[in-house]
Amino acid sequence: MIPLAAFEEIIDASGVAPRIEAMLPIGVRPRQLSVRALLAGMCLTQADGRPAHLTRVHQALTSLPEDDQVRLGIIADWKRGPHQLTYRQTERTFGLAAGAMAKGGPGGLPPGPLQGICDDLLEASIPAQFKDASTSLAVDWTDLESFSRPPPARGGPCADPEASWGHRKNNLLRSEDELFYGYYLSAGIMMPGEHGPAVPEFARRATVSSCRHDPVRALVPVLTAMPAAGIPLGDVLADSGYAHRDADAWALPLRAAGAQLVQDLHPHDRGPKGTHDGAIISNGNLYCPVTPRSLLELGPLARDATPEQAAAHDAKTAETARYKLGRITRDDEDGYHRVQCPAAMGKIRCPLRPPSMRLDRDRPEILTPPEHPQACCTQQTLTVPPQVTAKTAQKHDYPSAGHRRSYARRTGAERGFATAKDPATNDISRGWCRLMGLPPLMLFTTTLLVVRNQRILAAWNARQQENARRAAAGLPPKTRRRRRKTLTALTATRPP
Repeated sequence: MIPLAAFEEIIDASGVAPRIEAMLPIGVRPRQLSVRALLAGMCLTQADGRPAHLTRVHQALTSLPEDDQVRLGIIADWKRGPHQLTYRQTERTFGLAAGAMAKGGPGGLPPGPLQGICDDLLEASIPAQFKDASTSLAVDWTDLESFSRPPPARGGPCADPEASWGHRKNNLLRSEDELFYGYYLSAGIMMPGEHGPAVPEFARRATVSSCRHDPVRALVPVLTAMPAAGIPLGDVLADSGYAHRDADAWALPLRAAGAQLVQDLHPHDRGPKGTHDGAIISNGNLYCPVTPRSLLELGPLARDATPEQAAAHDAKTAETARYKLGRITRDDEDGYHRVQCPAAMGKIRCPLRPPSMRLDRDRPEILTPPEHPQACCTQQTLTVPPQVTAKTAQKHDYPSAGHRRSYARRTGAERGFATAKDPATNDISRGWCRLMGLPPLMLFTTTLLVVRNQRILAAWNARQQENARRAAAGLPPKTRRRRRKTLTALTATRPP
């Protein structure tokens, strides 16, 4: 059970309660329920695994010890004596707060004040010792269904006009996608650096957007605003759903904010995609014009690959890297950089570069150079504009072993949603929140992620204490043992 003091500390550290109070209208008499107490009640509701209902918030607040109720204003002195908070007062404060952060009309995207408040709450839920532990984020989106029924087929309004039809994956054999009516929940989960120590997988940023809007474009401004808040962007791990977007919708804004992309390429973006001054554009890099086609069309390693297959695949990607034009400068202010022929860099042997023919014969050799060499073969260096590989360029060569190991961290995004959608704690399926509109749903979702971060922190601290105890006893750290049962073992008949 997460104590009330932990949530109060987070709310006070974020500073969102006074900001919301300043946005609310001043009534004839002061409200009994403050925004600070309301947020604490919402966090307590999610910590207890209750649905995101205002009746549950009221129950959580009125079930506190009497001293806490008096301190938070749940019990107040009125003319006729002590008065305990009513449900209508809870509903009134929440309605004022959600209305103050809403737009004039249903737009489907969170307004600036609402997004800023949710960002500050999530950031305050991360302990100070972990804020600078890693700059890597794994991003993804998932479905968040509205309680409202969809609009009638013949037209007309519905209870939640900001929601829209969206697609989500299912585990059924009959279809890969299914429709749902609601919103997309996008989140960035903190992951360890490539060579850094393990860190708790906190949810650092999140946003909710209507399904009529692209979740990728909705998340980009949330991520690019982090450097201005003093949080540098490092590796951003994303699947092909993000990488397949236009460069100006995903890759370019993140690179301009200082992020390094580690992402899976969509099948339509893999392999050779044109040329630049004679060099072949493939998988975000430039390659020699006579690079073997089989190397350029090499796909990612299969999940069920054997160690022998993985070794063979890594050997091919290492050979492909020899044909790559090497970068010799960083990107300038306009995004331009310069590259050099692989033969001039001593990676391959080519007759067009006579000094390279004196290299050892363990390097690949170009037996049939181009009859009419272009700039990539005749010039000492080549200038590459940012638009050439703007969409597919990333930190590691795709699909090399280094990329595979770095991209494996992206599964943290799946674990983040799994812990937030665990039916044993908070099942955010339809009916979890029955309030309509984006601001109420986003406020409750943020408090859920705050609670999730506290659960992750508690599990992390317990694991560190267990490792310290085992180390003091001379035992190795406890490791997770993965047990798999095959279908044959499950269907085998037991002996009599």
